[in-house]
Amino acid sequence: MPLIDHALDLLVQHDMAGFVQLFAEDAVLEFPFAAPSEPKRVEGRAALAEYLRDYPNLFDVREVAAKRVHQTTDPEVSIAEFELAGIAVATQKPYRLGYVVVLTVRDGLIHRYRDYFSPLAVIDVLGVPGV
Repeated sequence: MPLIDHALDLLVQHDMAGFVQLFAEDAVLEFPFAAPSEPKRVEGRAALAEYLRDYPNLFDVREVAAKRVHQTTDPEVSIAEFELAGIAVATQKPYRLGYVVVLTVRDGLIHRYRDYFSPLAVIDVLGVPGV
């Protein structure tokens, strides 16, 4: 799916503004497995921009190490499995994190984004003590 490819390219380029523009104004992002201190839901493009503002200061994404896209019986819904690899900025530790995302795309924009990532893997990569 070209939109998913473009979104991942923007992450590798650290272009958060471009990434956010792929979402509808009223897009909803859901993180069912988010850590207790993190939001489980982000509503709207502006809130997404704020949520991702510091992402490049946390993760220096260098490559999409793996990607597979599955189409569903609903033409607006796709499932993307991908791995991002790079360096955790604070720890300078290399990482490779896996994601499974269910996207609803309408009129060329992402309207719903359900991200099933592992918060424990993220905590480990970022070097959060006591976990």
